Formats: sequence, structure tokens, C-alpha cells
Amino acid sequence: VAISVHTKWIGMEYPMICFNGGRPEKDGTYSKRTKYGMIGVIIHEVGHNYFPMIINSDERQWTWMDEGLNTFLQYLTEQEFEKGYPSRRGPAYKIVNYMKGDKDRISPIMTNSESIHQFGNNAYGKPATAMNILRETIMGRELFDYSFKMYSNRWMFKHPNPEDLFRSLEDASSIDLDWFWRGWFYSTDHVDISLDNIKYYRINDQNPVTNKAEKKINFTEVYNKDISNQRNKEIVTYRENDKGLEDFYTNYDPFKATPKEIKKYKEFKENLNEDEKEIINSNQHFYELKFSNIGGLVMPIILDFTFSDNSNKIIKIPAEIWKKNSSEITKVFAFDKEVVLIELDPFLETADTDRFNNFWPPKMEPSKFDLYKYRNRRDREDANPMKKKK
Repeated sequence: VAISVHTKWIGMEYPMICFNGGRPEKDGTYSKRTKYGMIGVIIHEVGHNYFPMIINSDERQWTWMDEGLNTFLQYLTEQEFEKGYPSRRGPAYKIVNYMKGDKDRISPIMTNSESIHQFGNNAYGKPATAMNILRETIMGRELFDYSFKMYSNRWMFKHPNPEDLFRSLEDASSIDLDWFWRGWFYSTDHVDISLDNIKYYRINDQNPVTNKAEKKINFTEVYNKDISNQRNKEIVTYRENDKGLEDFYTNYDPFKATPKEIKKYKEFKENLNEDEKEIINSNQHFYELKFSNIGGLVMPIILDFTFSDNSNKIIKIPAEIWKKNSSEITKVFAFDKEVVLIELDPFLETADTDRFNNFWPPKMEPSKFDLYKYRNRRDREDANPMKKKK
């Protein structure tokens, strides 16, 4: 049995009973903030019957093992309660401001509860977000739910430490998560993966006809753009006035393939095997992408490629790609279509703190500022429109 006592303000848990605030006004109306605050605190405090009452971790030593895990389960419950439920914690993007804050005011999650900075973010928000990222991005929902249930069953009515949680999730999933625990729980690093540079390549099929035609186009484009060449169009040259100055090179086209070059190309193709012919004829587009790990916290790389026909493709690269070099990496992608847009972390699932370096071509995301910082207390977001309507 879990009893929830309706109080005015507080939220406090005890075994099998809790006290939860959030009362309506005397006229029966209530604000949106009061409504969802009350529902959230009931879910949270009743949830403490599982963490830390049944899975009996030491709250004084590791507050996050009950508050953080319970906040994570609170988020899942809120989302099952109502679509679009305004959860305060859980989604990766909601921890960004904390993660990119002053490191002198941030402690690793694995810090004794008596010594941490920003208690709410450290013990509630960040561990809840870490669990959600494990579930959504690293392990997947099905495998995470199975693994988390195994941890809960394994340690019910016992006294787990953090390493017991870490070990249980790895045992059940058969995934080495050392890199994740190290980054999210033992450091104050943040996620900021930058898409630094893109190089575009095509396969040279050695065809002199098409190659020289392409060179002619490029040469003509550069020549016509040159400021001097543009202004010299009005000049009548000496050769134009004197036909005697003409020679072999007057009408020679260096961008036209010669019979000898065409013959050599045919011989080249005849000597190719079937696999080589397939590669030569594939006409694929190759993109070399360079990434740098500015924030220090390694994470999977999720990319959304948009092509010239407006179709798109999502590619996810596991975090292990950073194993040999955790500072910068280069990866080549091959497509049958030309890429026109690349977005890093398109679903906001890694808590990347800087969106400005997540696009190619570069894309500016505006930052808004208030002209007036002061707000009248009557204009707060927790105003009661139900009362006004009544």
C-alpha cells in the first residue's frame, strides 16, 4: 500500500506513505503549474517506495541513486500519463544549460552528497538525463528496460552501491559502458561535438572526354569571373587585327580529348575486373567529415543527411569511434545522391551544448534576449487562467 496525503506545499516520502503539496484556490480553480506540480510530486514521492525503500541504496552517501533514478522513472511515468506532459527533467536538451555552466560550480555525480554543488541538477537532473540517454540512444528501450529491471530485482531489499548499478546494467546488456560511466558520472565534461570540416570527392573514371569537359567548365568559370578579363572584353587585340599572328594554337582546344587518349581509356576499361568496373561506374558521392570533441564527453555521433532530391538518411555511429582518439576523428560516407545538408544530433538526444557547430552548411540559430529583465510578480507563468475565465 502506498498512501499519498494531500498537503499544501511539501513533498516528502516515507515507507508506504508520503505527503504531497498542490492545493487549488478556495474557489476551486488552480494554475497549470499547480496541476502538474501536484501530479509530478505524487508520482515522485510514491515512486520512492521503490527507490530507495525497496532497492535500499544509501541516500546520505549517494543521493543520486534514489533521487536521480526516481526522477528518471518519474519522467517515464509522466509521459505515460499524458502526451506532452511538461516534465521538468529527463530529456537531454533540458540539462544543457547546467552541463555548459561554470565548472567551478559543478561536481561529478559521483561526489558525496554532502559536498556537491547545485544539489538539484547534480542529484536529480543529470543522473535522470543520463539514464534517459542510456535508454533512448545507447542501449535502446527494450534492452535498457530489461537491464534496469534485472538491477532492480537483483538488488531489492539489499543495499546497492553505484558500481552495483553499473555492473548490473552491463551484465544484463552485455555492453561495455565504462566510457559512459566515466564521462557522465565521474567527470564534469560536457557534450559538444563539432562538425568542423567537409571534403567532397568523386571517383575519377579516367574518361578523357568527360574529364576534359569538366576542366573546361571550371576554367571558363574562373576566367570569366576574373575582374581583369571582364574589363578586357572591350579591348580589340593585335591578333584580332592581324591574321598573320595566327598559328596552330589559335584554334587548338586543349580541353578536347585526342584519339590517342580515347584509345588509352578503352584499353584501361578492358583490363578492369567486374568489381572494379562496378566501382568506376557507381558514380557515387564521397564525403569526408571531420569532427572534434570540444566538450570532452564522448558520445555517439548521430547524423541526418539531406540529399538533393529532398530525401534524407539517418546514420548513427557508436561512441566507440572515439576509442583511438577522443579529441578528433574523420569518417568517410558514400552516397548515390548529392548531399545538400548535414545535421549533427538532429533529435537533440545527446545533450550537445552548442548547436551552432552542428550543421553543414553552417546554420545560425538565433539567441533571443529580453529587452527588460524585470518581471512583475503578477505576470509570472504560474498565473491562474482558470480563475480569470471563471
